[in-house]
Amino acid sequence: MSLADIGFTPPTASLQHFGKLSLTTSPTTTPPDPRLNQILAALPNADYQRLLPELQLVPMPRGWTMSESGDHVNYLHFPTSGIVSLIYALEDGSSSEIALVGNEGMIGISIYMGGESMPTSTEVQSAGQAYRLSRKVMKREFALGGQLQHLALLYTQALICQTSQTAVCNQHHSVEQQFSRWLLMTRDRLHDDKIAITQEQLSHLLGVRRESVTVTAGGLQKDGVIACGRGSITLVDRPKLEERACECYAAVKLECERLLPPQRAPK
Repeated sequence: MSLADIGFTPPTASLQHFGKLSLTTSPTTTPPDPRLNQILAALPNADYQRLLPELQLVPMPRGWTMSESGDHVNYLHFPTSGIVSLIYALEDGSSSEIALVGNEGMIGISIYMGGESMPTSTEVQSAGQAYRLSRKVMKREFALGGQLQHLALLYTQALICQTSQTAVCNQHHSVEQQFSRWLLMTRDRLHDDKIAITQEQLSHLLGVRRESVTVTAGGLQKDGVIACGRGSITLVDRPKLEERACECYAAVKLECERLLPPQRAPK
């Protein structure tokens, strides 16, 4: 699904007058603080102020495919809320999620890594908002060798850790362990115990059969770990869910905490 399919045209106004830009047609809508994104929040004030006029606010509706595999990416997106999945699709039509991105990171790393495109597609799993930065501006900033370059490289290392650990998890751990890991990682980035997702969607993200997800969700709900609703899953007992998850969750979490700025929950 593209933005055009849902009738949305991305805004082009910049944030030269931050606080006056409106995401919707309502003049009373207050845009989110760009520093709700952990990368932008960690920039020195001088760097942040230089970038501020270049940032453009865009909504991220659920289901929006931000880029397809092989696309020439023109914008780097810094989410302030919501979750974006990096998905790898095979020739037979099957696919799996290889990483999650929330307000701790950014989407579009091929812009500064030099590859220009990625073999994965990026799809919004939980609706939110992001500030985007043009390819031209990001390349200029990266060439300066300042803090944004440093943070971008640290984030790329964290993302590599996540994709590698996910690959190992999908190969060696049970569906219940994968299911629990995914819920915890999503909760950490969404900052909300209620996650809007169907079991069918989750089966595609994990790359497993729908029946396996249904059985796993039913077992966790019976044990009081989660509550399943229509199109949603709610975390009820996080400590128990962490016990059900594999080592992959903690490994990725610790590496992200080591490399990235502290988390800041959206208000």
